[in-house]
Amino acid sequence: MNLLMLRYSGGFEHSYLPDAEVAIKQIGKKYGWGVTTTHICQRINAEALSKLDVVVFATTGSLPFDENQKSALLNFVKSGKGFVGIHNAADTAYDWAEYGEMLGGYFNGHPWTQEVGVIVEDTNHPATRMLGAKFKVFDEIYTFRNWDRNKTHVLMRIDNSTVDLSKGNRPDNDYALGWCHNYGQGRVIYTALGHPDDLWHQEWFMDHIAGCIKWAAGLES
Repeated sequence: MNLLMLRYSGGFEHSYLPDAEVAIKQIGKKYGWGVTTTHICQRINAEALSKLDVVVFATTGSLPFDENQKSALLNFVKSGKGFVGIHNAADTAYDWAEYGEMLGGYFNGHPWTQEVGVIVEDTNHPATRMLGAKFKVFDEIYTFRNWDRNKTHVLMRIDNSTVDLSKGNRPDNDYALGWCHNYGQGRVIYTALGHPDDLWHQEWFMDHIAGCIKWAAGLES
């Protein structure tokens, strides 16, 4: 299994990114995967993607992709490959509507940076089965627009009793923190967690990320 992680920052530069690069390389070593990390957007092209099974995005802002690169990535997933979005992967490519459709939604603010309770909706999924039915985490909590739980499979959501909902911005108060769905023949999974550097050194979170990758690659279902 071969994976490429793109950590391009066209907007805010997240401090966790170097930790995430190392963590994902460590995960790859553990499972015998080929892992490459890069900040060079030109690495997303049809020829390079033909050698990959999973692409991981930890990007912000506008991506300098030309139309061929955009088509190559969408076709990569549609043809049966995997895409993993981490945290700020929802805070990118606002000028590329097909990307937002593929991912399942866009960042719409982070009203809570605190310890929150998380309710795991799917305790049997490879990405969440290690988390139990509920857990607590300190993170920068995103909210989303152009997101609808009827169009994806929610893996985990905020326990609304642990935050001040008056700071939120969804009328339905439905604040997912992770989801997955098919896109064409491929698999797309997103986790909103990952902002604090320290998370990338915690075993449970490494297992969560590994589970996201395994599911996207079709190694586990």
